[in-house]
Amino acid sequence: MMKITPSIVQHEFIGLDTKVIRSSNPHVVGIAGRVVDETRNTFTILYNGKRRVVIKDTAIFDFVMPDGTVVEIDGKVIIGRPEDRIKKRPRRLW
Repeated sequence: MMKITPSIVQHEFIGLDTKVIRSSNPHVVGIAGRVVDETRNTFTILYNGKRRVVIKDTAIFDFVMPDGTVVEIDGKVIIGRPEDRIKKRPRRLW
């Protein structure tokens, strides 16, 4: 079992399965699939054979970690290029 810590925001998300569970954009809620690309502000998710781009800032995601643990992450805390986010010290939001 993976311990849930603030460092989870430093994790690599490309290749993980995810689902958009809440969003201010109703068209992206329920999109589920594998993260195939990540930019500063978006995730590209392979959904039903199509690439769907989801803006991080407006969505809350469930990620399935390699050990099977499901982690809910607010997109606001993972804004930033993946390579910058890995270097940045995580801010506690709770």
